[in-house]
Amino acid sequence: MRVLVSAASRYGSTLEIARAIADVLRRNGLDASAVPVDDVDDVEAFDAVVLGSGVYAGNWLKPATTLVDRFGDALAARPVWLFSSGPVGDPPRPAEDSVDVSKLLTATRARDHRVFTGRIERRKLRFADRAIAAALHVPDGDFRSWPDIEGWAAEIADALSELAIGDA
Repeated sequence: MRVLVSAASRYGSTLEIARAIADVLRRNGLDASAVPVDDVDDVEAFDAVVLGSGVYAGNWLKPATTLVDRFGDALAARPVWLFSSGPVGDPPRPAEDSVDVSKLLTATRARDHRVFTGRIERRKLRFADRAIAAALHVPDGDFRSWPDIEGWAAEIADALSELAIGDA
């Protein structure tokens, strides 16, 4: 089973999550490819899709929403999982309602959506993002929970294995 794992990432953190998900899927016997959203030309060659985006001001990045707009019907015709990366800190901020993906869930008929904590390195941020981080007193650091990410990826692998068995 071929799986596309793609993400829109402003500073690279969310793409690292996508790569980790693809690694887990491969370890579970799936043919998974991690591809930045900007490099996705089509989804027809894939049996399933895991799509994610960094979250800024409660929204997915435009390249990810554009991919859903372009390939919505094709995505809805195959198993899709969505993930968001954004809240940072301990405890994570914002704590709740950090992203609204209701339209994306409907358009893709996604089976699940997970929000993972992210990483912030203020010195690498664009001026506007740095100003927002300072105003919100967001601490620097890598707050991603790799066990949570890998556990979710393993759940996806299990679900895809069950689908493959059902199709056999």
